Amino acid sequence: MSYLPASADNAFLLFDVLKADEQLQRLRTHAATDRALMQQVLEEAGKWVGEVVAPLSREGDEVGARFAEGKVTTPPGFAQAYQDFWQAGWPALACAEEDGGQGLPWVLEGVLYEWLSAANHGWTMAPGLLHGAYECLKHHGSDALKAAYLPRISSGEWLATMCLTEAHAGSDLGLVRTQAVPVGESALGERFEVSGGKIFISGGEHDLSENIVHLVLARLPGAPAGPKGLSLFLVPKILPDGGHNTVVCERIEEKMGLHGSPTCVMRFDAAQGWLIGQPGAGLNAMFVMMNAARLHVALQGVGLLDAAWQKAHAYALERRQMRAPGAVPASRGVGDAADLIIEHPTISRTLDMQRAWIDGGRVLAYQTGIYLDVARHAEDVREREQAQQWCSLITPVLKAAWTQQAFEGASACLQVFGGHGYIREWGVEQIVRDARVAMIYEGTNEIQAIDLLVRKVLPDGGQAMGQWLLSLRKSLDAGQALDAEVLRCLAQLRYFTTVLAQACKEDDTLAWRVADDYLRCVAVVLMGWAWARIAATAGADQARWQGPLKQLQQRILPEMYWRLGLMKSQWTQASVVHGNQLFTPVS
Repeated sequence: MSYLPASADNAFLLFDVLKADEQLQRLRTHAATDRALMQQVLEEAGKWVGEVVAPLSREGDEVGARFAEGKVTTPPGFAQAYQDFWQAGWPALACAEEDGGQGLPWVLEGVLYEWLSAANHGWTMAPGLLHGAYECLKHHGSDALKAAYLPRISSGEWLATMCLTEAHAGSDLGLVRTQAVPVGESALGERFEVSGGKIFISGGEHDLSENIVHLVLARLPGAPAGPKGLSLFLVPKILPDGGHNTVVCERIEEKMGLHGSPTCVMRFDAAQGWLIGQPGAGLNAMFVMMNAARLHVALQGVGLLDAAWQKAHAYALERRQMRAPGAVPASRGVGDAADLIIEHPTISRTLDMQRAWIDGGRVLAYQTGIYLDVARHAEDVREREQAQQWCSLITPVLKAAWTQQAFEGASACLQVFGGHGYIREWGVEQIVRDARVAMIYEGTNEIQAIDLLVRKVLPDGGQAMGQWLLSLRKSLDAGQALDAEVLRCLAQLRYFTTVLAQACKEDDTLAWRVADDYLRCVAVVLMGWAWARIAATAGADQARWQGPLKQLQQRILPEMYWRLGLMKSQWTQASVVHGNQLFTPVS
């Protein structure tokens, strides 16, 4: 079965739980963007994804991208689907109208790409970096570069890449060796010749678009060693005069998954390029692109988990195996020798557990998408700052926790099929393979955890994090059982953050040892907050939400306490003595 967007669930979470239309209409930029318009866009998007992109997924995996003589051919149907995609205006949803975009809220783009990733992760890798490239060029490019490239990037007519990694330098970008030498002026400004090699470049070469705009990290002559010596350059496949640039794809990688997406080894042989932003400020410009990409990757995790759940749930409603324990299921017909596996507690628990992560992830990611627009467009400075703080703190959590759950949850969904899950024809094993890479790219999950704890939480002793956790209490009702438990979790995490910050002052490596567990704690508490919002929403179909909510309470929230215990065990009593107070509820 192909993936089919469950637009009713998305709409409930977006409009009923989060009141997205009301939040966005308070912004002058989106004052005219009402619920009817947003729903219409999502309905058309869901239809297009289900009918055009999803059916290409299996063949895309089996045929894969092909490489010959420096050229890459994508799987059957991929190129035509992409032409239809950009010509229909889908890449331009959230781009500014003055750049040829539609000026709609980012969250609509987020939902679209969640569905696209679920339907066909390999195909979606091609346009996945477009909006990040658009933001990078819009905020850091010269007027000449923006005039020449921004409209075609915003429309999706030309695709883009992000060229960071080199064979000797993975996540340590300070080791990048690619060089850029100034060679004179041009109509687009000072021109440079860029030389070096890059690896792991998604969509570095393909047949989907006429031009590919490479954003390349490189060093200027005399630049200092390390990250501060990096600058960012726009290096197109096709030059402004129509000639081919000296950009070469040497090969494509043979990968565990994502076979439909070409992952390229690229060589730049004195290729012509132009500086984006200031010399030595390449990472500042690139991180605009990377942060947008990380939220997209978080939604990839949500989408892939939903795709695996859909397959496993459909199978569980058809497959009969043994007698289910307990009362006679209503689904048992006369003469049935076995019950549907959905009636077995282990299977129902597995499916409800994944759905809890899907629904909670959607609430958090959609709210983050809304706050992206608030951070840009709110008139009140304080409101913009609070929205930006949310995005800064939650983006690494979403990227790491939900890509991990996509892989582990897809594996759990494979288990629902028994032996059939390991067979290619059912499609769930492809999701397991495809999902694994999301834990690695756009900054590994370990790097996300370090970013959260070391760079964002500890510098001020955890005060900003504590205040942010405190702010989440405003939407909770202590009179409700779930809300009360979430309030306890928030208090525990706030207190622990303060304790941890003090302990880290006395142990130079502690933060790096516990960062993964800390991020997971934050994710679990945020899951509780999201589900409290879902449970409190009037009109919620209890039959739909009851099972996932039960798993949230019984199996997900308790994880916070044993994660806190794991972290506490990492420092000695001699370092920080707090006894049993660690788990005492703090108001």
